[in-house]
Amino acid sequence: MTMCLTPGSIGVKANQMETIQYAHHYGYEAVQPFGEELATMSAAQLDECNGRRKEYRLQWGQGGMGADFRKDEETFRKDLAGLPAIAAALQKAGATRVGTWISPNHDVLPYGANMKQHARRLKEVAKVLGDHGLRLGLEYVGPKTLWTAKRFPFIHTMAEMKELLAEIGASNTGFVLDTWHWYTAGETAADLATLKNSDVVCIDLNDAPAGVPVEQQIDSKREIPMATGVIDTGAFLNALAGIGCDAPIRCEPFNAALRAKPKEEILATVAESMKKAFALLKS
Repeated sequence: MTMCLTPGSIGVKANQMETIQYAHHYGYEAVQPFGEELATMSAAQLDECNGRRKEYRLQWGQGGMGADFRKDEETFRKDLAGLPAIAAALQKAGATRVGTWISPNHDVLPYGANMKQHARRLKEVAKVLGDHGLRLGLEYVGPKTLWTAKRFPFIHTMAEMKELLAEIGASNTGFVLDTWHWYTAGETAADLATLKNSDVVCIDLNDAPAGVPVEQQIDSKREIPMATGVIDTGAFLNALAGIGCDAPIRCEPFNAALRAKPKEEILATVAESMKKAFALLKS
């Protein structure tokens, strides 16, 4: 598993080359590939980025998926048509992983109809990505405050995500696992042990505010790894290590106080917190 810098998820604005530089300076081991930016680069620009990344011995982490499958069919079709160019750019750069999240509720579609729509659309997405050597990670969203926020609850547990992945039926799909959603879904290390390394595309690492019952946790109010100890980060990471997991790990705390700090402080603070989390791994 590698410590990945995904700047937008911690409130830092940066382009591809800046992200590579920041990752090297602050001790990260991988960087997010920006598919849309890579698609606009000349061959020389791409070579420069990749050359610097390799010089710094940084791996590619997970990129964004690049197609909105949550809205109407017209929006999905338009985005799907543009996906091959983004996927080709990621492939040319040497990236192999992208991830996205699944909304845990819907105002109109009941569970069964929503499952069918997600499976149909994401099967098409997975085909395009697979044609370019890319794996697709899907993240379930666990907080009860979210899956009860609209008329129809949808996928919000690992077990339900397994069902969606089975419905999609594509060998290049798997999980985006997040400590936050694992915790809010009431899951344990034993649940993680049911997976194989090939099931895990990418990982998010966060902590939760102290003094808030799990069923009242708010998705947009998280903490950086190791901040409170509410989430058992050691159990999470060691369970994944136990299945031989080699996925990139990023931080995604949605923390307003963190985002208000200077970017240099954000980058250093998150790196330090993730290094503390990695130190929990048993040799």
